[in-house]
Amino acid sequence: MAYVPNESADAISSAMSKVGINENSFLDASPNESDQTKKNIADIPNEELVGKRILVRCDLNVPLEGDKITDDTRIISSIPTIEFLTSRGAIVTVCSHLGRPKNGPEEKFSLAPCATRMGELLGREVKLAPDCIGDDVSRILSSAKEGDVFMLENTRFYIEETKNNSNFAEKLAAPFDMFVNDAFGAAHRAHASTEGVSRFLSPCVSGFLLAKELEYLDGAINHGQRPMAAIVGGSKVSSKITVLNSLLDKCDKIIIGGGMVFTFLKAKQLNTGTSLVEDDYVETAKEVLAKADKLGKQIILPSDIVIADSFSPDANTQVVGVDAIPDNWMGLDNGPKTTDEQKKALSDCMTIIMNGPMGVFEFDKFSKGTFRIIEVLSERSQAGAVTIIGGGDSVAACEQSGYAQMMSHISTGGGASLELLEGKVLPGVAALDCK
Repeated sequence: MAYVPNESADAISSAMSKVGINENSFLDASPNESDQTKKNIADIPNEELVGKRILVRCDLNVPLEGDKITDDTRIISSIPTIEFLTSRGAIVTVCSHLGRPKNGPEEKFSLAPCATRMGELLGREVKLAPDCIGDDVSRILSSAKEGDVFMLENTRFYIEETKNNSNFAEKLAAPFDMFVNDAFGAAHRAHASTEGVSRFLSPCVSGFLLAKELEYLDGAINHGQRPMAAIVGGSKVSSKITVLNSLLDKCDKIIIGGGMVFTFLKAKQLNTGTSLVEDDYVETAKEVLAKADKLGKQIILPSDIVIADSFSPDANTQVVGVDAIPDNWMGLDNGPKTTDEQKKALSDCMTIIMNGPMGVFEFDKFSKGTFRIIEVLSERSQAGAVTIIGGGDSVAACEQSGYAQMMSHISTGGGASLELLEGKVLPGVAALDCK
């Protein structure tokens, strides 16, 4: 007898909307109507899900204080996929890593708090297996019923997980009929639970969260409506040069902010005081500016800067033009004129991606440039533009700004987001079945 869920379809849709996922966008899409090239769970006929034991890789690497979860966003984000599968009679077993255990099992890295919280969100028990492979797992699953949800213990309790050991991957996959990867934040890692198990299970498809990340970070960037802009911030050119070059090929306008600005200003032979400058990348910055000029693309650098006499939340500050930074002062944020110019540059853009803050937003005195550009993005969202917050510190800034709900998409991946924007192939995505 097929499992009849306690939650209604409306409840499932509600859970999906909380994390910005529209189930219909996946159920109704055909390969010609979607930016997806990989199959997702909505591509599997319902009758092929009933009674199937499905291994679902989630990203449950949540922050903990003792055994208390301080931010359950990643667990909440996993709920729509799990609800979708259980509502169709599947038996779901979740696996994930948590932290970086060094020598086998460590209690502080147990997934027990995650199982408890997931059970609360689902409104049903999520039984935690004492291991992620072996007889203990098989024994627990032997009495499983349609609609049940289980969780395996931390996959990184085995060193073979990060080594993508084939024997370990085979043991991990052994009790299951198919694989669903919904862990975008770990998709850039070729680990046993993200890539290795795909060699032993079929079909292998994405969950809704991973599919949504691909839809925006890959689909919108490669095929988005123009004009298209990227806002690239952060402290160092060295960490963003690959993504800068990649986005320059795709976007019409690039706004550069954060500490990396000053390497570009030095490349333009301007004084930067004691601001962060990567001298080894000054020539690289010149090459980026020359490439933009050759391609007819617009790179927008600040025209005024909030400077400080020390790197401190209590530093003395002033606003100066970028050509008037005095010795012994450092730039820590964009000035108001710069933000106005950025707003004007984005006024006609229909696809905008932000990766990195405009200043040291953790200090109130240097947060305005970041929060104001996020406000501009919220205005563009209301005007119909697609706005994407592409992982990392820009996500934290967006959440703090109060405008997170206004964005089209906020990525759950840090390194994965960056690598996808750089045009790299993510192993956890490459392993999935194509449509």
